[in-house]
Amino acid sequence: MTEINIQVQDRDDGLANAKDERLDRYLSQTLPDFSRSRIQQLIEQGNVQLNGTVCTTKKITVKAGDRITLEIPEAQPLKLQAEEIPLDILYEDDQLLILNKPAGLVVHPAPGHPDGTLVNALLAHCPSLPGIGGVQRPGIVHRLDKDTTGAIAIAKTDIAYQHLQAQLQAKTARREYLGVVYGAPKVESGTIDLPIGRHPQDRKKMAVIPTEQGGRSAITHWRILERLGNYTLIHFQLETGRTHQIRVHSAKIGHPIVGDPVYGSGRSVGVNLPGQALHAWRLKLQHPVSEEGIEVTAPPPQTLTTLLEILRRRVAISS
Repeated sequence: MTEINIQVQDRDDGLANAKDERLDRYLSQTLPDFSRSRIQQLIEQGNVQLNGTVCTTKKITVKAGDRITLEIPEAQPLKLQAEEIPLDILYEDDQLLILNKPAGLVVHPAPGHPDGTLVNALLAHCPSLPGIGGVQRPGIVHRLDKDTTGAIAIAKTDIAYQHLQAQLQAKTARREYLGVVYGAPKVESGTIDLPIGRHPQDRKKMAVIPTEQGGRSAITHWRILERLGNYTLIHFQLETGRTHQIRVHSAKIGHPIVGDPVYGSGRSVGVNLPGQALHAWRLKLQHPVSEEGIEVTAPPPQTLTTLLEILRRRVAISS
């Protein structure tokens, strides 16, 4: 059980107007890592106290000076089952595994999506995996969105997990992506340095959020590979790895990823895509034991190749 204690501040704290503010609303703004529905669930379960008294309603109001205590129950491990799901293996030894993830494959189980994930497939491929890096996400060092394709590294031992995590935190691992965006950027390259946090209204989305309101540093480097009329093929390199980082940053500068159902423009490109046209193309890291450099390139999926061919034909016809 984890306990969180909060002293309600007055309205100039930059988070919420605490005067006559509903408890659930105040907490969801103050604690960006918790959705409003999760806060309401904690209240209903009797896990929230206001000034030492257990709250019974989410509609109670708070004011400056109030003391709020939340008790967060430990997550219950999901009952993970091994499933024989085909894997496109790009690299494998006794320490790590690098895969080319297809679109539509969720990386790890979660409530509402308990099976058919990459983790379920990994448990069948690597029976020794459970417990490495945590029982709920065994071996997962970094993740890719459900419909983002490409290279993803999996740790097969605790040593590999710790080493790869350290590389990501030290920014020595290099993650490169290919993405097709709407529009034509005026310059050939750039860096997007905008913090990202949970969207204040839609908790399923991320957004550019000031650091003083809970946003975390997010840096994306980009350069144009090919101009395709009103579309552009871009090479992205992540310096940080926030949830939906490339998708949020691209949309913020006015060039959302083609086919992005969450952050896109809603326009149709005339090509049937399974999701956003974003592919984790190349992964460079250091082997956790030998410390030799490893560079793996994941071939783009046929859908991305077809999209580029169609856009090139359109440009050729119009020119």
